[in-house]
Amino acid sequence: MPPGSVFFTDAQKIGVGLTAFGVFFMLLGIVLFFDSGLLAIGNILFLSGITLIIGFTSTIQFFFRRRDKLRGTLAFFVGIFMVFVRWPITGMFVELMGFVNLFGDFFPVVLNFLRRLPVIGTILNLPGISPLMDRLAGGRKLPV
Repeated sequence: MPPGSVFFTDAQKIGVGLTAFGVFFMLLGIVLFFDSGLLAIGNILFLSGITLIIGFTSTIQFFFRRRDKLRGTLAFFVGIFMVFVRWPITGMFVELMGFVNLFGDFFPVVLNFLRRLPVIGTILNLPGISPLMDRLAGGRKLPV
C-alpha cells in the first residue's frame, strides 16, 4: 500500500452498498406512491450503511452530540418513526426537513462541486439559475 492512498475497509464497502440500496429503496418507495414498506426498508438500510461507513461512535456523535443540530436530529428520527407507523407522506416531509437541517452545511460544497461538472455546471451557471442556486445554498459563495 503506498503511503497517503485511501483504502476502504470491508465494512465501509458494505456500508456504501447498504447506503446505495437504502437510497434506491427510498426513491422506489416515493415513485410507488409513498409505499411505507419500501420507505421503511430504505431508512433502515440508509442508517445502517452510514453507521458502517463512518463507524458507530461517529454516527452517534454526528446525530446527538451537536447541540445546534438537535432539532434536525429530532425531525429526522420523528420522520422515520412516522414512516414506520404508516404515515409515509408526512413522515417523509418531516424527515426531509430534518435532513436539510442536518446536512445543510454541506450544500455550498456540493453546489461548488456540481458547478465544476461539464454539463450540469453549464446549466447551474446560467444567469437565471445561478442566483437561485446561490440563495438555496445559503447565499454564500466559496472562495475557491
